[in-house]
Amino acid sequence: MSRATETALVREGRSSYEGAAATAIGLSGVVFAVGLGTLVDVLKITPPAAGVQLSTAMGIALLSLGVGVIGFGLASRLGYVDTRPQPSAGIVAAVAFTCVWFAIGALVAGAIGLGTVSWMAVGLVAGAVAFAVTAFPREDIGSTLPAGSVAVLGGVALATGVIGPGWEWVLVSYNATLFGDTAVPVVVMFASLLTGWAAAKAYGGFGARGRNVGAYVLIYLIVLSILSVLVGLVAFVVVKGLPGLFHGFSIGGEQVISWPFLTNGASLLADVAGVFPALVGTVWLVIGAVLFAVPTGVGAAVFLSEYAEQGRFTQVVEVATNGLWSTPSIVFGLFGAAFLIPRFGNNKSLIAGMLTLGFMLLPLVLITSREAILAVPDEYRDASAALGVSKWKTIRSVVLPAAVPGITTGVILGVGRIAGETAPILLTTGGGVLPGKSAAPSVLGGFQVSASPPFVTNPSLLEATSALPYQLYALITAGLSGNIEAPQQFAWGLALTLLLVVLVFYAIGIATRYYFRKKLHQ
Repeated sequence: MSRATETALVREGRSSYEGAAATAIGLSGVVFAVGLGTLVDVLKITPPAAGVQLSTAMGIALLSLGVGVIGFGLASRLGYVDTRPQPSAGIVAAVAFTCVWFAIGALVAGAIGLGTVSWMAVGLVAGAVAFAVTAFPREDIGSTLPAGSVAVLGGVALATGVIGPGWEWVLVSYNATLFGDTAVPVVVMFASLLTGWAAAKAYGGFGARGRNVGAYVLIYLIVLSILSVLVGLVAFVVVKGLPGLFHGFSIGGEQVISWPFLTNGASLLADVAGVFPALVGTVWLVIGAVLFAVPTGVGAAVFLSEYAEQGRFTQVVEVATNGLWSTPSIVFGLFGAAFLIPRFGNNKSLIAGMLTLGFMLLPLVLITSREAILAVPDEYRDASAALGVSKWKTIRSVVLPAAVPGITTGVILGVGRIAGETAPILLTTGGGVLPGKSAAPSVLGGFQVSASPPFVTNPSLLEATSALPYQLYALITAGLSGNIEAPQQFAWGLALTLLLVVLVFYAIGIATRYYFRKKLHQ
């Protein structure tokens, strides 16, 4: 056979090999998506389609993927295709598959009723074999055989009905039961991730290129699953909440637009219960928290970054702010109840809730502002100083404008957290037993000027008010419905309103960041 003919045959074989590997990658993605849909209850395992259970079909797909992936490794090892594998799959892959097969061996041994010592021994043996198979052979075998074996084992278990819709495993030691409706999608998703990764390495010809392709496929599948869950969660809330949000909505008549759900309160006099007081209360809580936290946090960040000497003091402040940001919200709520409420008439009030949420937001604003200021190149400061500009003018006119996009990012993230908090509002702001008030807080119109200290007062800030998270808590957890005709519909509409409020604050923050970033690059 001439060298040209042999090269052509190798290329043809390589092309078919890549096509088969690409098909396996696509099938792994489809199987992973089906498993994810089953896990979140979008797809049902129980009703058979064309006489075949969904779990059985997924088992057959996993079995095919497992056999195919093992075949890719054998084809490469026997020289049927031109690949460039490394001498070993690597210690990272070996350790990972050791953990995977230890868990599989232990779970199988525990499921058939073996004792603790026995399932530990089985797990250790399975993990040791997996380590040897992964670490010692060439990369093509070490990457495909352990991954394909997981898919084959899972596929056989699902296709034969060993694990299916009616399967359950009672975990006596943990006082819990594992059901097939959960086990089936978990097995499918995990096995398809491994087969997708191994098939991607085969598609790339193993070696450095194969590892890159495998990593990309693995990351893409995980990211797409996260995005799918996020989109599904938002879509679920939207579908459930639209009937409640548009309850009583009409166009025309005496009012151009009548939207009682957003304009009424949950009072006994309203024909249609609404969320207006809670909506206004939520907006004012966020605005007050931002007005308190942003100037304070940015000012502290400027001092720590531009004036304070970098040393033990700044390190302590950094550790303290990181600790405060990770502090549970209930702790901030207790702080507000114990420290702020006694200083504002010993009653729950809007101003106490604002300050409590402001203290929650402050650490993140400080952290992100400091990082954004430190990220501004020193050349900006040096050029300004060379022109004779004072340090404060340099910070105000050069450093802060360049850091505004980063500062805005921190504010956006913080607002998303505080807008949906319930515990601080429950302890510092929430008023009354009913989940709503007949009147919204009138903050702008409540300011009063007097000749005696404190000269400016606002009774609205000292009154308890409702908020969307608090009202939702009262409806669902406490089971209070007042005169609400359909509490569940009202609760879902309330949840959708809260989601829309958070998204609106996000949109405002993103638009602000985009504006300053565009202005900075002009």
